[in-house]
Amino acid sequence: MDDFDDEDGGRHAGGPKAFIDRQEQPTRVGLICPDVRGKSSYHSIEARQAEFEGLAEAIRLDVRFSDVVKVREIRPATYIGGGQVEAIAEKVKAEEIELLLVDTALSPIQQRNLERETGTKVLDRTALILEIFGERAATREGVLQVELAHLNYQKGRLVRSWTHLERQRGSGGMGFMGGPGETQIESDRRQITDRIVLLEERLDKVKKTRAQQRAQRTRAAIPVVALVGYTNAGKSSLFNRLTGAGVFAEDLLFATLDTTVRKIELPHGREVMLSDTVGFVADLPHDLVAAFRATLEEVVDADIILHVRDIANPDNAAQAQDVLEVLDELGVSSETTPVIEVWNKVDLLGEPGFALAGASPAGKVLATMPVSAHTGQGVEELRALIEKSLGEQSRTYHVHVPHSAGADIGWLHSNAEVISRDEPTEKGQDYVVRVDPRHKSAFLERFNGRIALSDL
Repeated sequence: MDDFDDEDGGRHAGGPKAFIDRQEQPTRVGLICPDVRGKSSYHSIEARQAEFEGLAEAIRLDVRFSDVVKVREIRPATYIGGGQVEAIAEKVKAEEIELLLVDTALSPIQQRNLERETGTKVLDRTALILEIFGERAATREGVLQVELAHLNYQKGRLVRSWTHLERQRGSGGMGFMGGPGETQIESDRRQITDRIVLLEERLDKVKKTRAQQRAQRTRAAIPVVALVGYTNAGKSSLFNRLTGAGVFAEDLLFATLDTTVRKIELPHGREVMLSDTVGFVADLPHDLVAAFRATLEEVVDADIILHVRDIANPDNAAQAQDVLEVLDELGVSSETTPVIEVWNKVDLLGEPGFALAGASPAGKVLATMPVSAHTGQGVEELRALIEKSLGEQSRTYHVHVPHSAGADIGWLHSNAEVISRDEPTEKGQDYVVRVDPRHKSAFLERFNGRIALSDL
């Protein structure tokens, strides 16, 4: 197995290797998109094929052919039928294909058999997404998250590489007592398991650090607005437009992996933290969702979610459903967190409003807002909508604090937004405060009998 870098820059045997070799010349690949009869999908086969081609282009592979293959019944040995495998093998030989990518999750046996039958390396959809994530990860946290997902995927596939007795090592032929010792595959699996435990410990520290940062924002009563959406929907471009930041944004799938948080000011001066997150995709590997959970907890704890949709993409309704499924896996729904749908890329629709006429929100939303992160159209209106929505979620109260209750003043400054306060009197001081829903029950319990709703 290849070496990999440890945190201190050292090298360890037993780590993951890149699935795709990095060469001066792009790897020649063929794409197979199985169309399984009776398998339900939000996406048309044409949309799925186009997206798979986009995934391959995201790491600049040399795509020599892209074929849809009809599958009447999934074969346990090769996934697709024998005649189709033969036809693909001929094409692989004719095009001198170095790598065959299959747009589905293959079992280790199916992967191995396809490699044997086609005479070339085979990777499935999960492996390709992991490869893209591995190339995109820029921060230490991102690298750890991708490596963890990569190792969990690889752990169950070691059988691909070691199938012969000569791979067995130990004390057997050295004249010592005892059996032949552990096999190479057992050794490699053990090393991978040890590395997984180490990565999980490091990511747990990241999780605790993020929790502390969120607690600080909570104490400062700064609401969090999280951007979510299908990959390449324009989240990072919108983030840059709203914040003036220089987050990497390109017309590529998974251009952004690492969560970025910036403070922005709304039209009437209220500050919020805006969080840009990794894009979602159909059939996003569960190992990746699990590995990125620490990052995606920014979404779980958000006060408002901006679901960014590429409204100019004909497949955007299906993409929106995929986003909702990942959110559901994270335990987030419109019932627990208000959602605003941001219909991005309206500048690509041609006649104003023409394609929006048939658009509809995915699930329950507070509102929809058409924008163009590219031109800036609708962005200021979106700011105003965020402010209005936060105001509707919060309530404004008059509260009286006697001089003897100094701790209550500290609580208000830590857990609410102090809008104004009157001059102190002999009895104490009156405040006007805005309280977010997450603090409402604690506020009502603490200040029971001393509050009244404000008209602000």
